[in-house]
Amino acid sequence: MAQKNRINQAFFLTELEKLEQREIPVPEIKADEILVKMEAVGICGSDLHYYSHGKIGDFVVDFPFILGHECAGTIVETGAEVKNLAVGDRVALEPGVPCGHCEFCMSGKYNLCPDVKFFATPPYHGCLQNYVSHKASFAFKLPDHVSSTEGALAEPLAIGINAVQTGEVKLGDTVVIFGAGCIGLVSLLSAKASGATDVIVIDVVDKRLDVANSMGATTINAARENVIDRVNELTRNKGARVVIDCAGNNITLAQTVQVAKAGGTIVWVGMATDEINGLELGPISAKELTIKSIFRYRNLYPTTIAAIADGKIDISGIISNKYKFEDTPQAYQETLKNVSNIVKSVIVFD
Repeated sequence: MAQKNRINQAFFLTELEKLEQREIPVPEIKADEILVKMEAVGICGSDLHYYSHGKIGDFVVDFPFILGHECAGTIVETGAEVKNLAVGDRVALEPGVPCGHCEFCMSGKYNLCPDVKFFATPPYHGCLQNYVSHKASFAFKLPDHVSSTEGALAEPLAIGINAVQTGEVKLGDTVVIFGAGCIGLVSLLSAKASGATDVIVIDVVDKRLDVANSMGATTINAARENVIDRVNELTRNKGARVVIDCAGNNITLAQTVQVAKAGGTIVWVGMATDEINGLELGPISAKELTIKSIFRYRNLYPTTIAAIADGKIDISGIISNKYKFEDTPQAYQETLKNVSNIVKSVIVFD
């Protein structure tokens, strides 16, 4: 299919909090790649951080830069070596493509590959454009009844599933989750789908806590209640067997060891601080706690899509705002500035 009939528009971050629409060439695909027409792109916390700060840790934006990594769309062209996908298939794209031959890739832990090419992680541009090329082995076909918007949100959901699997959540568990943003909510959904009977979600934003409550969680507003006392009350002073921290700030990271049950597991997901002050070491030893961390996910897109397709997880419930592609600057500005009312924003293409 001739590329001359396709026009590729992209939104570039040209300076902090400024997005500019530009026409760019349609990507050329390699033999093992596909060309995908974008249909939905989520706005992630990391996108907003690059948008407002221009960097995350050692990853620094070189302007102009294209954001976006939660995405799904329809295949419009396939490379000569692609056999498992076809033109017309709708797919969710796993945004990180590892090198495939380092020690981490060879051992199955490809999410730790030091040379991964990840959408919207400098120096690699993101998917906030009409057409993207992607390696076919990291594209996953969506069932007809799963929307492209749901497919785009497979990316954050994979993080939630990874957190829950790492914590080994099982039937009957009590789980405490710090943070009711997107990742906290998908961790909630994943915990409930894995059999957790009591999930306690902690945040300071009422709108997010309301969403968590509608999904079956007991909620605590840390701005108005004593978190430790309230968790002890709800768990009869036993604590939670699994604690998942999706906030990652100094206060919540230190509180995880306080609310964990003896013999329990803590999973650190979000990392918003570089060091922890006030972390008490006594409870870690006395309660024989296990502390784990996760970095993104690996081999979880098929599981994630299957959970959505089978109705085990209704990911659409976390979406609070939808914007048209041409309204991308407005979408980013409102999502950044209106944290109290916007839980998750998704950009949809015509």
